[in-house]
Amino acid sequence: MIPARHASTRLPGKPLRLLRGRPLVLYAWEAARAAGLARVVVATDDERVAAVVRAAGGEAALTSPQHPSGTDRVAEVARASREGVILNLQGDEPEADPALLRALCEAAAAGAPVVTAAAPLVDPAHRESPHVVKVVCDAAGHALYFSRAAIPAAHPGSGPPAEVLGHLGIYAFRREALLRFVELPRGPLELSEGLEQLRALEHGLPVRVLRAPRFTRGVDTLEDLAALERQTPQGRPAGRPD
Repeated sequence: MIPARHASTRLPGKPLRLLRGRPLVLYAWEAARAAGLARVVVATDDERVAAVVRAAGGEAALTSPQHPSGTDRVAEVARASREGVILNLQGDEPEADPALLRALCEAAAAGAPVVTAAAPLVDPAHRESPHVVKVVCDAAGHALYFSRAAIPAAHPGSGPPAEVLGHLGIYAFRREALLRFVELPRGPLELSEGLEQLRALEHGLPVRVLRAPRFTRGVDTLEDLAALERQTPQGRPAGRPD
């Protein structure tokens, strides 16, 4: 399921903003289709977004405009479905890797209640940026903590610095875990960091973290959109396999 909010605060009309002449939301939709998933639904608050998706041959569901997050939007659609595993792929993720999306779903199907992804941060600016969420994992590959701060912090004289992983905001949920998650109260860590994934950790819901081949970011601003126009080769839709 692809939550796509037209009434975005930072970038109004974001799902329909054009990337190389095509609406942004269609890139995430195509990536999900390329992953070979059984069903792909764009969950949106606006009929204009739904119309674009349907015109491309996709399925769209209109949801409440009052949802505080994309996860809540996905949960609304999930309540009326019977799928055992539900992927939450934001509509502003045009560089989503279809192979990674499938791997996330397979890990959830194998029993992990919540699965997400992370990749090493090689750009020093990303490591320090509060706009890039970092994650620390245990030896088994489960999240210990998410933060906007530069974690793990380097201690002078401690030897080689630990690897810094950037979180990719894509999740695969088992259906019961998703419906439980959106009913959990927000705790002090989530409120302090402004990161809803901390709600799972605060309530003891394990989050497995898969290693992604590279770090990618969603589109939050016009600058992000312009950067993608420069970085993505012309004529190759982002998020689609070679």
